[in-house]
Parts: sequence; C-alpha cells; structure tokens
Amino acid sequence: MHGLERLRQKRLFLLDMDGTLYLDEKLFEGAAEFLREVRARGGRYLYLTNNSSKSVDAYVEKMLRLGVEAERSDFLTSVDATIEYLRAHGGQDKRYYVCGTASLKEQLRAAGFSVTEDRDDAVDTLLMGFDTELTFQKLEDACILLGRGVEYVATNPDWVCPTWYGYVPDCGSVCEMLKRATGRSPYVVGKPKPDMVYHAMRLAGATPEETVVVGDRIYTDIACGVKAGVDTVLVLSGESSAMDAEESYIKPSFILRDVAELLAILRSGS
Repeated sequence: MHGLERLRQKRLFLLDMDGTLYLDEKLFEGAAEFLREVRARGGRYLYLTNNSSKSVDAYVEKMLRLGVEAERSDFLTSVDATIEYLRAHGGQDKRYYVCGTASLKEQLRAAGFSVTEDRDDAVDTLLMGFDTELTFQKLEDACILLGRGVEYVATNPDWVCPTWYGYVPDCGSVCEMLKRATGRSPYVVGKPKPDMVYHAMRLAGATPEETVVVGDRIYTDIACGVKAGVDTVLVLSGESSAMDAEESYIKPSFILRDVAELLAILRSGS
C-alpha cells in the first residue's frame, strides 16, 4: 500500500499533546479540525502524554478551554502507566517520596499508594515526575534518599517541556542532574516504553496495522511507536527538527510539518 494511502487507512490515532496539538494555551492551526476529521471518519484518538504534572481532569479542562471537546476516557498519561507499573511490582505495600506536583501526589494517593513528604518516614521508593513545583529541598531529599539506596522510579524521560517562550527542564533533565550528583539512574516508565501503546490498542480494539503514533519527540513519541510495532508520524511543530530525524537511528514512518498537514492528507483521500 502506498505510504500516504496507508496513513489514510489508520483507525486509531495516538496523539502527543505538548508541541503536537498546542503550546501552552495556543492550539495549533488545524488541530481541532484534525480531531473532528478522525471521528467523522469513524476513527478514534487517544492522547498519550508523558507530562505527569497535571491530572486527567486538568487536561480535560484545558482541552475544553482551547475549544476541543474532551472527556477522561480520551487520555492515557505517564501517571496511568506508572500506577500500572507500581501495582505490578508490589508498589501498594511501599512508601513513596514523590518529587512531583501536588496533582501527581493526589493521583497516587487516590490509587491507594502511601505518599510522604518526609525523607525520614520509612521511604522505600523515590518517584520522580515532571515537577513544576520543584525546590532545592526536594533535590536535597532526593540525593539523601538515593544515597540510602532506595528504589528509584521516574514517570518519563523527557529532557524538556515546550512552552510559548522555548523550553523548560522536564523530568529527564532533573534525573540527569541527580545522576551527576549521586551516580544513580531511575527505572523510567512512560514513553518510549511501548506499554502505553499496547494499552491504548487494547482499549480501542485496534490492531497495530490500524494504529499510528503522532508526536514531536523522536526519543519518546516516535521511539514508543517503533518499539510497539506501529506506524509513526513526526510533526515538526515541537521539539524535534528535520535534522534531528535525519541524524537519529530512530526513524519515523512519516515526517510532516504539523497536524494541519496530516489533516490535509486524510482529507485528500475523501
């Protein structure tokens, strides 16, 4: 099947958000129309995000604020993946020091996990997330806990998070800083691990051939799709550039300017 025709046959679109559909409070041109087109064609989309700083409810509110209809079942986050991972590894019997936002801590507590903000409170595991409320005290506590040999888990490996003015350090950058200080690296959940794609396909009842991952980061979004055995679309509206794609050993199936170009391709087959 010709490449673009293969893309037009997709039924399940797994979408990154930051840098793919919007930046901060600015929805990209064509994004809302693209989402409506997917549903009009009888397809489904799910948002797969590594951003662990917000709850699903906050994402629903944001999409509604941007003029896009949304509900909780449209989202799979790295927090969902982390909770699933922790449960599979006896995590509900452990105590967590969370270097993350209040939202991340609330989600973990709601899922039945024991979360503490005291490094001396019998901590079993240090859990790192994208922490927009990061303080030096948290970094010091993390170094002390890692020195004690506690288990170490991170929600995602992203180096940066895009904003309207450029980028800010994400979870991966903070983990790299802690590695320089302590010599320790975490077990990383979320993209590029393929689990979120597998979970999404199960939810949607879709096959790998019917599925495509769309995102702006080669080392998370595209790598996740490649590892899961599905087609991928790199959009150049966020972190990764065409030069990055050329130099990377991870190769997307398609490279497009943005979701507006993807919308044009879908409509061209109508």
